[in-house]
Amino acid sequence: MNKIIKNSLSTLTASFLLINLFSCKSNEQNSDVRAPYIVPDSLMRTLAMDTAKTSRVTYAIKFNGIVDYNTDKVANIFPLLSGNIQGIHVMPGDYVHAGEVLGMVKSPEVANYNAALISAEANVRLNAKLLEQQKELFTSGLASQIDITNAEVNYEQAVAAKVAAEKILSINGNNKNGEFYIKSPVDGFIVQKNVTNGMAVRVDNGGNMFTISDLKDVWVQANVYEQNIGSVREGDAVDVTTISYPDKVFKGKVDKLMNVLDPTTKVLKMKVVLNNPGFLLKPQMFATIAISNSVNKQATAISSSDLIFDHSQYYVIIVTGKKDVQIRPVEIISINGKTAYIKSGLNPGDRLIGSQALLIYGSLNS
Repeated sequence: MNKIIKNSLSTLTASFLLINLFSCKSNEQNSDVRAPYIVPDSLMRTLAMDTAKTSRVTYAIKFNGIVDYNTDKVANIFPLLSGNIQGIHVMPGDYVHAGEVLGMVKSPEVANYNAALISAEANVRLNAKLLEQQKELFTSGLASQIDITNAEVNYEQAVAAKVAAEKILSINGNNKNGEFYIKSPVDGFIVQKNVTNGMAVRVDNGGNMFTISDLKDVWVQANVYEQNIGSVREGDAVDVTTISYPDKVFKGKVDKLMNVLDPTTKVLKMKVVLNNPGFLLKPQMFATIAISNSVNKQATAISSSDLIFDHSQYYVIIVTGKKDVQIRPVEIISINGKTAYIKSGLNPGDRLIGSQALLIYGSLNS
């Protein structure tokens, strides 16, 4: 009898231990189950939502280019006479106004023009006296009508020579001290400066002293490789970005495509014209030109800012309920600027978080 009681107690003890063991394991498993992440109301009100939609796939072809001033809208200042440069006080990048003095040329030619005017004025006075004398002689019977006519012709020629000397001196600054002032013909920026103080200039050297451009619109010069020639046409709209303004997109168009390839680099030259508000674009800046091309293919499209890239995989944050969100991996076809085209993982109409997605992604993974 005692043996039976002992066996019963052993069985009860073992059963109690097993029940406690399973109970502990069950509690451990329940403690590992994490409650779903719920977006707080305060954060939910600040989030921007995006909706996946069906759109035609557009690819962007990108080219590297350099900003340049518009050579069709510049003023080149060439030396009108020979001499020595003095008083240059402007530098490339300075803004100048029409009529502003940029420097001065000390020139013997200007002195000669002044001397020629003085000589012409004296010749006019002389011929005026001779004409008056011939008229008096004619009255006295000592001169003929032909003498008077010759005197009148000489006087008129002297007046014409004086007018010509005045205009020549006026064209060259109308300065009687042998100085020619270099003045800007237009408002704009000094984009080239090829002279310095003390430098000698000559009319026959063919070089310009200054180049002035208003920079209200600029060019972007780029190279088009052979494989992309068929995808670019004159008049195509382009988006231009720069390193200096990474978040700003400048809108323009393809103005010119050259019809010949560069014999050395085997590329086609392309010229893009851009408006330049605020003169943000500076000559010689590096720029990236993007030209979009649509293909006959539909895909699910979202904003590229909705994407999160982590561990070699793209993800989005899907809104499945009023406050419930979840991470979903997606496979992309391409990203064209602000638009991402999705191959799998999303359906048109799916709602996703379009702002602070990275913050919520971190919370879901913590």
